[in-house]
Amino acid sequence: MDYLLHVFYGIIMAYFGLISPGMLNMTALRTRLQIGKSQSVNFALGAASIVFVQAAIALFFADYFVKNPNVVDNLKMFGVLVFFILSVVFFLQSRKRVSAIKKSSKGNYFLKGMGMSSINMLAIPFYLGVSIVLASEDKVILEFPYILFFVFGASVGSFLLFYTYISFAKIIINRISFIVKNINIILSLLFFSLGIFTLIKLFT
Repeated sequence: MDYLLHVFYGIIMAYFGLISPGMLNMTALRTRLQIGKSQSVNFALGAASIVFVQAAIALFFADYFVKNPNVVDNLKMFGVLVFFILSVVFFLQSRKRVSAIKKSSKGNYFLKGMGMSSINMLAIPFYLGVSIVLASEDKVILEFPYILFFVFGASVGSFLLFYTYISFAKIIINRISFIVKNINIILSLLFFSLGIFTLIKLFT
């Protein structure tokens, strides 16, 4: 049961961490509309495979930090900082105009997914911040094999999110401005609330 919970937490973390229409999601959607479903799925698989690596790196460092009590409080503060930064990022994104969808190019979409996911600079800090907060609340165990199940869940969650965009591509593209604005505002409020909650827990 503990293993399944770690998979579940990994899925939830990755799914909602990537749910805002961004570079990866919109490329998966664009590929579905302009090239086809199979290539968009290949792109999603490539991107999700990198999420596995990114989450593994984040949890490796989270495990090290949590095992060193002298830095735990500082790391919890780091998690708070990540939440507040994400809150600001999503708020700013909610105010942006959505640009016209660009034409997809040819090539190996699995490798494209890997390449684009690799340059997602917020991924590792996000997974690190969330995993530290979850570990401090005793929701996850930062030990093998629990880490493996959590990382697997993160990879599955990211693929499920990309597949959601692929499956509902035509609906999403017709409502993209509304979706971008509202999802980003909701995520901004969510991460702001998580930051406040974690900050209160830190000082009580």
